[in-house]
Amino acid sequence: MPNGPDAPVFDANLALNSINTIRFLAVDAVQKANSGHPGMPMGAAPMAYVTWQNHLSIDPSAPSWSNRDRFVLSAGHGSMLIYSLLHLTGFDLSIEDLKNFRQLGSKTPGHPENFHTAGIETTTGPLGQGFANGVGMAIAESHLAATFNRPGFDVVNHFTYAIVSDGDLMEGISHEAASLAGHLKLGKLIYLYDDNKISIDGSTELSFTEDVTGRFRAYGWQVLDVKDGNDIAGIHAAIEAGKAESGKPTIIRVRTVIGYGSPNKGGTASSHGSPLGEAEIKLTKDALGWPQEPTFLVPAEVKSHMGSIATRGAEKRNAWDRMMLDYKDKHPDLASSWNQWSLRQLPANLVDILPAFEAGSSVATRAASGKVLAAISKDVPFLIGGSADLTGSNLTNIPGRKDYQASSPEGGYFFFGVREHAMASICNGMELHGGLRSYNGTFLVFSDYMRPAIRLSALMGLGVTYVLTHDSIGLGEDGPTHQPIEHFMALRAIPNCSFFRPADGPETAAAWVCALENTKGPSLLALSRQNLPTMNADVRKVVEMVKKGAYVVRKAKGKAAALIMATGSEVEIAVKAAEMLVATGVEASVVSMPCWENFEAQDRAYRESVLPTDVDVRVSIEAGITFGWERYLGPKGISIGINSFGASGPAPELFNHFGLTPEKVVAAVKSQL
Repeated sequence: MPNGPDAPVFDANLALNSINTIRFLAVDAVQKANSGHPGMPMGAAPMAYVTWQNHLSIDPSAPSWSNRDRFVLSAGHGSMLIYSLLHLTGFDLSIEDLKNFRQLGSKTPGHPENFHTAGIETTTGPLGQGFANGVGMAIAESHLAATFNRPGFDVVNHFTYAIVSDGDLMEGISHEAASLAGHLKLGKLIYLYDDNKISIDGSTELSFTEDVTGRFRAYGWQVLDVKDGNDIAGIHAAIEAGKAESGKPTIIRVRTVIGYGSPNKGGTASSHGSPLGEAEIKLTKDALGWPQEPTFLVPAEVKSHMGSIATRGAEKRNAWDRMMLDYKDKHPDLASSWNQWSLRQLPANLVDILPAFEAGSSVATRAASGKVLAAISKDVPFLIGGSADLTGSNLTNIPGRKDYQASSPEGGYFFFGVREHAMASICNGMELHGGLRSYNGTFLVFSDYMRPAIRLSALMGLGVTYVLTHDSIGLGEDGPTHQPIEHFMALRAIPNCSFFRPADGPETAAAWVCALENTKGPSLLALSRQNLPTMNADVRKVVEMVKKGAYVVRKAKGKAAALIMATGSEVEIAVKAAEMLVATGVEASVVSMPCWENFEAQDRAYRESVLPTDVDVRVSIEAGITFGWERYLGPKGISIGINSFGASGPAPELFNHFGLTPEKVVAAVKSQL
């Protein structure tokens, strides 16, 4: 039992009954669904109980309260653990919802979904993602605290907790995120490691025998051990030690038994991912002294005890609300900024503050993106982000903005290091925390490294902006390892993603406007290394066109005999081809299609005005695979692209080598005529 004034007096029977309630709600729900993962909740219930009952500051009546503690169940397969906790503590999750575990349309899906169930901070299940999300939440807390806290006014002051599993710690993303968290000295990050030594295949001895605690010490974490997963006093003391360590993140290794209490399946892989079965449940309830009936039992004293979490949380939130009234009086400018950041409110004149691009000028769209960031940074101060060791190439830095480091948490630019996967997931965590909009940068080809996190951005409806430069063979001599080919279509295939490939500076500025206005899903900006000519210097007009996803950049005189469609750097090629066709007496319209998703969202009349159905001679040109263009080409259309890997060489030579030329487009049009 820990000593000192903060040591709780545990009522042993009440604590045990609460823990067993959590365990058997999970067991009964998995059994009723006939699928799920009972073992993890059974073993981790004590650490979850202590964290929620003695440390977590939350208010179920206001689940989005900005200064709540965050709790992430990174081991999302154990979802019934958190569903049980949410029900017991007063969130909008009834016992009937628990009984509908894993059923279509229920609030208790197989893995936790933050957009589906109040109290779930992030969608987990793909292992390691929650680990990295938590790092992002802790970064957001520290940045907002450094920006808004003043003596006597802790506007932002909370912890981020997570339960992580062996599987989380095996995934590479957790290594990346842990390394960065240690470097940044995130002292308000506390993870409990459910060390049950079991994975789906069996004992972790099969594949995971590293010195986990040694690794985390090397990362710069405080590492604590609790030898017995049922030692609630020891778990409490370890969490207190984690909260006391302000200069390091903390991981607490808790030795648990998966499927604890099950006589035949406890401590084995058989309790990991399937119901215990009626016979084994009976034995387990007998072993732990739990009534056989009714199922889904919640003793009244447990409901009252766990409900006290909500009472304490409401008191803390009300105190915070009162403090914020004083804050508004003492620091009115900061309070006004806090409201803007909390609402992530864009300036009404966002288009007016965009940079200008002179007619006749040429600029790489990556450089245009950098100009946009510089222009809007003061008016959108809550937009923060960085690059995965490619700042000078992605041009994601903002002039005059301080770097975020352990010594300067007020800084808003991040050096993520060569950690693309963790970078994307950390940005998801920042966005989930609230008060911030996040962006990140790398080469488009390396989106492969972070695709799982991009997918979760889309699934959760997070407005993260991905700055993906060096978007084609136009990057030149770095060759096929760095030249994206299938990536446009692979990213367009993710639901709820907006993929932009702008053709010039104004289209890039427009893409940024679309990205910032889109709060319901991620925006991906594929940007060029090479300079591209400005087609239309009227940025305001271009913004309106890009919002529609596709528009005519060169209109034929009279009825067009052909349509040429392109994105990005190939729009310039398409325009040159149209001019060559006109010289031979063939009128052609050119359509820039920077965002297919936006175009598909337009009404039929607009889509018909851009791609009239009575023009069946169509050619598309894009420096990537041709798969997918058939939706716009029709039966006679021809798609010009690259259906092989690239090559190393100067960009102009590569475009000629792969047939991405005006002459090739002209020939394709004439072959249809």
